[in-house]
Amino acid sequence: MFSEEHYLFIKKQRRNQFYVRFTQIFILILFFILWQCLANFHMINTFIFSSPRQMFSTIIELHKTGDLYQHIWVTVYETLISFGLGTFLGLLIATILWWFPFISKVADPYLTILNSLPKVALGPIIIIWCGAGIRSIIFMALLISLIITIINIYQSFINTDKNKIKLMKSLKANKWQVYIKLIFPNSIKDFISTLKINISMSLIGVIMGEFLVSKEGIGYLIMYGSQVFNLNLVIAGIFILCLVAAIMYYCILYIEKKLIK
Repeated sequence: MFSEEHYLFIKKQRRNQFYVRFTQIFILILFFILWQCLANFHMINTFIFSSPRQMFSTIIELHKTGDLYQHIWVTVYETLISFGLGTFLGLLIATILWWFPFISKVADPYLTILNSLPKVALGPIIIIWCGAGIRSIIFMALLISLIITIINIYQSFINTDKNKIKLMKSLKANKWQVYIKLIFPNSIKDFISTLKINISMSLIGVIMGEFLVSKEGIGYLIMYGSQVFNLNLVIAGIFILCLVAAIMYYCILYIEKKLIK
């Protein structure tokens, strides 16, 4: 049985969480109301800034034509593939760097350079290498998400308490046992944080790739809308993209809660 103080603490935490969620939703609704009011009173040019009413009308039209869900599915599919590959390869390479300190010292400047390199500049080369299709989009997303994943996971590995490592070695634990029993479990929280970054970086990479080569996807909608000066389509695409990003982020939060339990 829990004490009364414990129940009061839980009640306070839930109340604070409710207030946070309420404030977040209130700010979002207030933003749309102000935006629509500015459009109604002609204080902003709706051709340039659109309006919530025009944006939602565009989304409804995409829904009626059946294009909306196809574009969303293409972007989500490409993002999930990039996210999965980036997470797996990032964990694998970070493990290799931790396992072989010599390799990590050699690779350190190259990782830093690749991480700071503007990936968009490699777009034409990527198209030549991979063709104007989904492979180019996934490759672009991997370039953006993989390096930062490697760096974050590797830093978490090497920041493990050295005294704990010495203790395990004194108990005759081999390197694999140290990794499985200490290094990786100790890095779970940082690994989850890296997943949050990786999912957003993968989505950014996919959108950038769709800007370059795609004929489907949310990035294509935004690019096409800008080319034909249909700002309603551009704003609608950005709004859909925000929703997709939010859903993916909360999916990672759900996984985090399950793993921590």
